Amino acid sequence: MMKRYMAVAALAAFPMVAQAETPNVTPGEWEFVSVTSVSGDMQIPDQTETERQCITQEELEGADFGFIEEEEGCELLNQDMSADGLSYSMVCRAEGGEATIDGEMRFMGEQIEGTVDILTQSPMGELTMNTVIEGERIGDCE
Repeated sequence: MMKRYMAVAALAAFPMVAQAETPNVTPGEWEFVSVTSVSGDMQIPDQTETERQCITQEELEGADFGFIEEEEGCELLNQDMSADGLSYSMVCRAEGGEATIDGEMRFMGEQIEGTVDILTQSPMGELTMNTVIEGERIGDCE
């Protein structure tokens, strides 16, 4: 179950919703580095992931670009989007457990910073996952 919630966190790493104003994100090739630390009853080492993504102006202006994906068993509780950032809350329920997900992203032109905090309650105990996300524009898309 924990891997499922980590997957949801990864999907939420660059979430956006349909909005009237374009996010303060410069189109181009982006590199995102996320570091996830886990605390709780199980000891799990920090995990670092690096991902590259091409973001176009058309995608930024598109009404359906990067919706926060509500996985089966998940419900989007709240979202607040502006040109400068996004904050959201979700809850996911599966296999006798529940995860509360709170995310926040800051858009700064050629940089993006954010956090995703996940608190899980399961028969195996309580687990807290904190992910720090840093994105940087590294050039034009190929």
